[in-house]
Amino acid sequence: MSKYETYETYETYDRGVRADVYTGGHTEVYEDTYRPAYEAHEPVFPRQAGTAEPASETPARHGRRRRADRPDSGSAMRRLVPQALVVAFLAGGTTAFVAKDKAIELNVDGKPRTLHTFADDVTELLAQQGVDVGAHDVVAPGRDAPLASGDEVAVRYGRPVRLTIDGQRREVWTTARTVDGALEQLGVRAEGAYVSTSRSQPIGRAGLALDVRTERTVTIMADGRARTIRTNAATVGEAVQEAGVGLHGEDTTSVPPDSFPRDGQTITVLRVTGTREVREEAIPFKVERTDDPTLFKGTEVVERAGHPGLRRVTYALRTVNGVKEKPRRVDDELVREPRSQLVKVGTKPMPTSVQGADQLNWHGLATCESGGRPGAVDPSGTYGGLYQFDTHTWHSLGGSGRPQDASAEEQTFRAKRLYVRRGSSPWPHCGTRLHG
Repeated sequence: MSKYETYETYETYDRGVRADVYTGGHTEVYEDTYRPAYEAHEPVFPRQAGTAEPASETPARHGRRRRADRPDSGSAMRRLVPQALVVAFLAGGTTAFVAKDKAIELNVDGKPRTLHTFADDVTELLAQQGVDVGAHDVVAPGRDAPLASGDEVAVRYGRPVRLTIDGQRREVWTTARTVDGALEQLGVRAEGAYVSTSRSQPIGRAGLALDVRTERTVTIMADGRARTIRTNAATVGEAVQEAGVGLHGEDTTSVPPDSFPRDGQTITVLRVTGTREVREEAIPFKVERTDDPTLFKGTEVVERAGHPGLRRVTYALRTVNGVKEKPRRVDDELVREPRSQLVKVGTKPMPTSVQGADQLNWHGLATCESGGRPGAVDPSGTYGGLYQFDTHTWHSLGGSGRPQDASAEEQTFRAKRLYVRRGSSPWPHCGTRLHG
C-alpha cells in the first residue's frame, strides 16, 4: 500500500463510537459530535472565570464519563422506528386526501363555476353549496348520482307561467329562462302566433302571465260568398273585420261576436233589418162568486159587471237574410187594470109547487114567448127569460138581477106566482097556451 493511501471506517448513526483513522499506522480517537434534530440538546455555557475543575477529577474518571455519555446502537434504533412509522402514516393520509378531492363544474340556472368538493353524490354537493331545489326544479344528473372528478352538475329552477292559449287558461311550470324558450319547451306552435310579450323577455323565478293566440283557419260566410282567412284574432268580430266584411245596424254573426274563433270554424254574417210594432191587448177580468141564501139554487145574479184591462205591447219584427222571424215581445205597458165581476149564487131550496098554477101548460107558454130559451132577450132589451119578464115585474115577484140570468126553474116559479096574481093577462098573445 502506498504511503498516500488511507481508509476510514465509520459506525453509522452512532454517537461516541470510535473512528479509527489509519494514517501510516498511527491511530487517533475522536469524539462523535453528530446530534439528530429530534434529540434534546443541552446548551453549553462558557465556564465562569475562577471556576476550576475539581482536583479529584482524574483523567481516568474523565474517560469513564465520556464512555458513559455514548448511547448504544440499540437505543438509537428504538428511537428511529416510531419516527419512520409517523412519516409513512402521513404520506398515506395525504394520498387518501388527494384521492377524495373532486373538481366539479356546477351550473346553477345558467351560472357556471368550478369548485372542489369531497361530496360523494349530487345531493350532498348541493347541500354543501347551499343550493335549494324544489319539486319543479330540474337537476342533472339525478340527485342520487355519484360524483367523480371532472363531472358537470346542472340545476335549472322551475318558473310558474299563467298561460292562456287560444282562450284556454292553465298554469304550467317551465325551466326555460326566456319566453321563447318556454314556448319551445311547452310545445306551443309559435309560428304566426300572437304573443302578449316579447319572446326575448326573461322569465324570473316569480314567473309571468302569458297570452298566446295561435294562427287558425276561419271561414266567413257573408252576402252569399265564402272568405277563408288565416288569423290569430282574439274575437269573432275581429276575424270578420280582417276578412273585409262590415257589420252595419243590427247585423250580427251566427256565434257571439265576442267569442273566440276556433280553427276550422265557419262563421255566418246575419244581415238584419227590423221594425217595431205596438199592439194593444185586453187583459181578462176575474169573476168572484159569493153565496146568497135569498136566491133559489141554480140562480146567479151579477152584482157588478166586470171590465177587461188594457196592455200596450211592443214587438220587434225582424228579417234575417231576407227571412221574416216570429215577432219578439220586447216591451209592455199597463194602460188599465181589469175590474173583477161580482156574482151572487143562490142557495135557497126551490119550492116544488104554486097552488092553482101547477097543472097549467108552462112549457107551451115558454115556447111561445121565447122559443124555450131561458136567456132570451127581446130586440128592445126590455123583456127577458122564458116568459119575457120586464125587470120591474121580476123584482116584484122576489127575483134579483135580470130574469134572463136566473135558472129555468126559478123563472117558471116566478111565472106561476104572477099567474096567481094576474092570471094570463101578462101574456096577451101567448096566454091561451096555458090551457091548450
